[in-house]
Amino acid sequence: MTIDLPLIWAILIAVAVLAYVILDGFDLGIGILFPLFKEEHERDVLMNTVAPVWDGNETWLVLGGGGLLAAFPLAYSIVFPALYAPLIIMLLALTFRGVAFEFRWRTVRWKGVWDWSFTIGSLVATLMQGIALGGLIQGIRVVDRAYAGGWWDWLTPFSLLTGAALVVGYALLGAGWLIIKTESDIQDRCYRYAKLLGILLVLMIGAVSLWTPFLDAKFLARWFTWPNIALTAPMPLLVLAAAWALWRGLHDRRREAQPFLATLALFVLSYIGLGISFWPLMVPPDITIWEAAAPDASLGFLLVGAVILLPIILAYTGYAYWIFRGKVDRHAHYH
Repeated sequence: MTIDLPLIWAILIAVAVLAYVILDGFDLGIGILFPLFKEEHERDVLMNTVAPVWDGNETWLVLGGGGLLAAFPLAYSIVFPALYAPLIIMLLALTFRGVAFEFRWRTVRWKGVWDWSFTIGSLVATLMQGIALGGLIQGIRVVDRAYAGGWWDWLTPFSLLTGAALVVGYALLGAGWLIIKTESDIQDRCYRYAKLLGILLVLMIGAVSLWTPFLDAKFLARWFTWPNIALTAPMPLLVLAAAWALWRGLHDRRREAQPFLATLALFVLSYIGLGISFWPLMVPPDITIWEAAAPDASLGFLLVGAVILLPIILAYTGYAYWIFRGKVDRHAHYH
């Protein structure tokens, strides 16, 4: 039996990207929500909810980007020149945010500056991730297996919409995480913020979902032609079910984890919908997974390393979340 190594690596990279979105999404979302909490002790609590795990969450971004370079060098050589500007800005913002995270605890005079740096870094990184996603979805112009577009092709109304949607989505993830990890006034305010953010996110998911099929004839055929429509029709219903679960969770405060889990469901369903549109493309509109892949010998060698490292990453990530489970002590401090 022949093993389809390009397909296996495409799944691994897709899972790594989804893991990054889920795990780093909520701590970026906390940075976006940061200005809504004015008191210093409130901001300390917000920071402490992610202090033990925030840097480990970014492991998945390295895995996704590194895996793309190693396993799909053609896709890497096309996607990164096409999205060079937003991706570089994103990386700089993540670096700036990480510095702010550490420095705000070690100064008094400049704490306000680093608080705003944390917010700006989180917001810019999230916005650039969403814009880069929109730039990829709308398609990349390729001639002779190389990027043939312009410097500003990534900046369009559609990519701005996906950027704004991701900002709202990450903020909602952050609010859901804070509902789980905090108590009293902070938690009450996060419930209120989450209600507004949930409505905005569902509307934005609807807008992006309606726009995407009309970006490319392949997308349109995948969603609206028979027999594909029999398989894709349940997706909007599942999104509505997740939205209802979110709404119920925000009104039934006995189930603190439900808003966060329902938001995760919205992200996962949106990601699956993106996969339905893309399949079997690696770089829309024309480069497939198999065309973009490295030779099987290279993929097989890389897979051995992945099989060894992935369980280790999953183990220490799970252990960190388990050790630091429960509510955050408002009197504790990050060092």
